[in-house]
Amino acid sequence: MKTKDLTKAMILRAGLGLPILALIIILPSGRWDYWQGWMYLFTLFIPMFFIFGYLLKNDPALLERRMRMREKEAAQRKIIALSYLYFLVAFIMPGFDVRFGWSNVPPLVSLIADVFVFVGYVGFFWVLVTNSFLSRVMEVDANQKVISSGPYAIVRHPMYAAVSIMYIASPLALGSYWAVLPAALIVPLLVARIRNEEQVLRRELPGYDEYVNTVRFRLIPGVW
Repeated sequence: MKTKDLTKAMILRAGLGLPILALIIILPSGRWDYWQGWMYLFTLFIPMFFIFGYLLKNDPALLERRMRMREKEAAQRKIIALSYLYFLVAFIMPGFDVRFGWSNVPPLVSLIADVFVFVGYVGFFWVLVTNSFLSRVMEVDANQKVISSGPYAIVRHPMYAAVSIMYIASPLALGSYWAVLPAALIVPLLVARIRNEEQVLRRELPGYDEYVNTVRFRLIPGVW
């Protein structure tokens, strides 16, 4: 895909997706001065635009891979479908929580959680810079090689580790203790996705078995 077409596709997705996400987060609160929601969106969107700009300039092929949505693996499609339900519950609940006063999250806790969301984003960006073959869907490119440097020297799936930090911290950033419960479901979903991905990688990516023997842990160092 040409750079011009990538830019158009990126603008279209951002133009549709970002307002929808903002409405999902803000509307349930029943008020426009939901500062935790706006702070969270700011923490989320600013790095997102930076990453898009960086990839467009330095690695458009990776940006194109990240924009693919058609998952070929049946198991992955089921996991993704479940993740949509998780996403809706985890991000709609905080607004209702703030609206009806179910939780009383101190502002400092929300701000610290925003820091963790940002740290997760930094980790995600580190993964992108390290692995140019990081597609959104499960696929193995003909020229793909095993990456064992950077974050991949710590765990085999560092992108999911970064995403876990972001999503589990998100409810607290949005001012809700209760929403941490559905947000934590991201972990078993990622475990299921990782198990299926590793089956494909072992089968189709030369050298992955050796990498598995070198880097023992998949998601959390010292745990799993």
